[in-house]
Amino acid sequence: MRPIIGITSYVLPATWGVWVDLESALVPHDYVEAVRLAGGRAVLLPPDDLDTDVLDRLDGLVLAGGPDVQPARYGQEPHPATVTQPERDAAELALLRAALDRDLPLLGVCRGMQLLTVAAGGSLHQHLPDVLGHEKHRPGPGIYGSQSARFAPGSRIAALMGDDPTINCFHHQGVADPGPLTVTGWAPDGVPEAIEDPDRRFVLGVQWHPEVGRDRRLFGALVTAATKESTGTCADR
Repeated sequence: MRPIIGITSYVLPATWGVWVDLESALVPHDYVEAVRLAGGRAVLLPPDDLDTDVLDRLDGLVLAGGPDVQPARYGQEPHPATVTQPERDAAELALLRAALDRDLPLLGVCRGMQLLTVAAGGSLHQHLPDVLGHEKHRPGPGIYGSQSARFAPGSRIAALMGDDPTINCFHHQGVADPGPLTVTGWAPDGVPEAIEDPDRRFVLGVQWHPEVGRDRRLFGALVTAATKESTGTCADR
């Protein structure tokens, strides 16, 4: 049985066929396909803060991209450019903390990396152009900023990325203080692009979007870790 990978999802108005602006739970299909190509079975997780029992049925978790994390959760007032979705924060932080308690393999993408940071007690820069003086991390609507990152020698992300350090970014916020997490990747301007928890089996956050290229290096590593997780749980499903 393929390991089951949960992917947190957006709730947004969407239009298709005869339906216009219908409130929908969705993620870009790139996430689903990246999990499938890596050997996993994707399951979408709409925001639900009632409990975290769904983790009993999962072998791994992807915290997908999306809107900004509420600044109040890391002790700041909102910047004018900050856009939040509080119901996602509540539901995903509960899932994240429960997944960490279980040592469930976990990959945080963009917002997911920022959520990992906040859950660990760290903080964010709310608008990187104010800090950096440029918008290379989010050049324009729907346009990814392509950069060449550097990675800490001996880190998990360095081993996974190998000889190709190209990353595709779309974010206006970034990690200011990682808390107890370890920063293991940086953009050319010094913005953290990867964080890890070396004390856990597989906890990795990346500020870029590996799902866009359906990167089997990162999703494959998650599925491999989740496969090891699933060997002891499949019989219970």
